[in-house]
Amino acid sequence: MMSTGNGFAAIVTECGPNRLVVGKISEDTARELLQFASNGGSVLLALEPDNEAASEIAGVRVISSLPCTEWYVTLADTPEAVRLTGEVPVTSKLNTLEITRTDVTIAATTSVRFEHQPTLAVRTVGTGRIVSSGIADLDALMRHDVLGSFVTRLLRPSFPASTPTLGLAVVGYGPFGGMGYLHGLAATETEGLAFVAVADNAAERTQAARVDFPDVASHNSATSLAADESVDLVVIATPPSFHAGLAIELLRAGKHVVLEKPMALTRADAERVIAIAAENDRMVTVHQSRRWDTDFLAVKRLVTNGDLGEVFTIETFVGGFDHPCRAWHSEDSISGGAVFDWGSHHVDWINQLYDSAPSRVLCSTHTRVWHDTSNVDQLSLWMQWSDGREATFRQSDVCAIRRPKFHIEGTNATLEGHYRPLRTESVVPGRGYVEQMSHHAEAPVDLTVARYDGPNGIVTSTVRPAQDPGWAFHRNLADHLLLSEELAVRPEQSCEVVAVLEAAHRSGLEGGSLIEI
Repeated sequence: MMSTGNGFAAIVTECGPNRLVVGKISEDTARELLQFASNGGSVLLALEPDNEAASEIAGVRVISSLPCTEWYVTLADTPEAVRLTGEVPVTSKLNTLEITRTDVTIAATTSVRFEHQPTLAVRTVGTGRIVSSGIADLDALMRHDVLGSFVTRLLRPSFPASTPTLGLAVVGYGPFGGMGYLHGLAATETEGLAFVAVADNAAERTQAARVDFPDVASHNSATSLAADESVDLVVIATPPSFHAGLAIELLRAGKHVVLEKPMALTRADAERVIAIAAENDRMVTVHQSRRWDTDFLAVKRLVTNGDLGEVFTIETFVGGFDHPCRAWHSEDSISGGAVFDWGSHHVDWINQLYDSAPSRVLCSTHTRVWHDTSNVDQLSLWMQWSDGREATFRQSDVCAIRRPKFHIEGTNATLEGHYRPLRTESVVPGRGYVEQMSHHAEAPVDLTVARYDGPNGIVTSTVRPAQDPGWAFHRNLADHLLLSEELAVRPEQSCEVVAVLEAAHRSGLEGGSLIEI
């Protein structure tokens, strides 16, 4: 979005072309920016001392300059702060501000020696806005998950003072902590969403939903749910073979739709769902929930920041040696095949890290131990990009020594993270020591990063998982539908994942044929 140098920086957004001014601005430039804002534009100023022209149009002046360190910024209670964390750290040089005009409001403050100093300020000029920042590093400001969103909202010439609450429903309620329960809990804890209805053809599941959420309405079919006027947004949490058909029915009924992964079992079906969403002016997205796993967030940050250099090899793994699930997850006529299960997450991870989908795939499979299910025991999916980069996803129910969960090679460093299965230990009266291992569940892993340091050899460091972002997917749903902000999981991205999975499944059936996508 921008690049900044030393001194003063300004960027104009929203209305008209983006403009960047680096260096101390003149009175003529200040007047031009003021006129731009008056006509409905938005201007972001990173204020520096002794720039009177900038201070004059901002209605704010710098009173002190503080060194680069980690500062905690507190957002004001404004409409723009909806669904954003109220206090967050940012690393930057800090200029403390003083308001000099009565038409300027404080949007955020920073605690400096137990005294809150203005950090972000907004002046409304005509139909536009001038936003002033005491955070000197505009790159750090706008890259920040919370502050970047907040400033972008402040720069909007108009922002709604309030928004309605969207009614969220689930088709296919999974009790006992299943996906239906997860979405219901997320909706109850996300401002702007409310869990209002559930549909399932099994009465015991709708009863379980009413036990978990007493106020929820119940339906015995998606068709009945589609006629419920309290429902704005429907999550489809059924087995994958039903995803496309249900999505099409609900989109045509005027509902926004969230699909559990995978989006569909064929690329053609996924593209049809996207087309029908567009025809009916409805949103469709996919709950690619693992994008917000805290260890993956740490991996993505390292890759995005260039800590590994140019990444050219990615390997991921899931599994162990254990009897596979004896439900629809292991029946390929319903699930689509083993690769559609965990592969929906891992291929999405890999595409996100490479910022594109592969151009060719090859998948080898084995069925050697478990013969009561139709899914294969083990699969190895190899993917290649047109520039030679490659990735491998492995899934196994017959791997007694787990491979690393992540193994990523770049031109500067290698990253690896090993499985940490969840084990619960307790002392129970009358039984003594009790240990329980969770099937296919694991804790977020620490990452080891190793880089070559010339004559010093290999230097290693440990990177902890990122902070838990909470209900990030559901917050984004509300922000997209209520505030027109960018959708975190674009349906085209999940369609690309389906294309890879469909080709991989075909390759496995053909004994490991190479398939161009």
